[in-house]
Amino acid sequence: MRIGRTIQAIMSAGFLLTAGFHSIGYAQQSSLRANRGVNNIVLVHGAWADGSSWSKVIPLLEAQGYHAIAAQLPLTSLEDDDAATQRAIARITAAYPGPVLLVGHSYGGVVIGDTPGNGSNVAGLVYVAAFAPDSGESALSLLGTLSTPPPINQYLVFDSAQQFATISPQGVAAAFAQDLSRLEQVTLAATQGPTSLAALSATPTVVPAWRTKPTWFIVSAQDDVITAGLEERLAERMNATTITLPTCHVAMLQEPFKVAEFIVRAATSLRGQ
Repeated sequence: MRIGRTIQAIMSAGFLLTAGFHSIGYAQQSSLRANRGVNNIVLVHGAWADGSSWSKVIPLLEAQGYHAIAAQLPLTSLEDDDAATQRAIARITAAYPGPVLLVGHSYGGVVIGDTPGNGSNVAGLVYVAAFAPDSGESALSLLGTLSTPPPINQYLVFDSAQQFATISPQGVAAAFAQDLSRLEQVTLAATQGPTSLAALSATPTVVPAWRTKPTWFIVSAQDDVITAGLEERLAERMNATTITLPTCHVAMLQEPFKVAEFIVRAATSLRGQ
């Protein structure tokens, strides 16, 4: 019953947004489309996750007329994840020609700042509780700058070859998605993608895209994976337009409306791209 109510709530939200859009006059709709800026949005998930991380945000964006798809990262290496994101960009632009806004969560921030973000058809980058390494930095090296390890560290489980890590169910509940419902925590633990340590320790293969392109950043105030303090430093370094939400690491699942609203703000501000 709870699953049914959750799905119904999401669908109702999308219906209300769509109804609101269609209730205005044709001339106003045309004006909104002209002023929307970038219409194509590619969402990139982080470590220990998959594309369903964006399941609550996608219908909200689509209801407002944006084209949104989620890349599915193998989480095997930065090069593999770059390639998967570039395929997602190619897929959406083949269907809807035009510039793209890249949105990255957590480790997805490493990916969008690398080769995919440097593509000529990428207009801007949105970071959601994400890493944003500079040349020579990695997700792990950025965590190494913290005075104390983040709480998530004690819940990592490594395979026998010490090549891939997952988060224990207890860790998902305590330090990854601590503000979500028990049902969501169980689902996240079961569907997480084992993540290669090689990917987490990889440095950008090119000059980070955030050095040359407009950026936005959502800081998660209750983040026990990256920490709000590190996110604030990264956002300040790239001079990103920034907001802070009172969320755990998976802000897009805890506050999908606010995350979607911020993405729309970024897309709209890229008017003329």
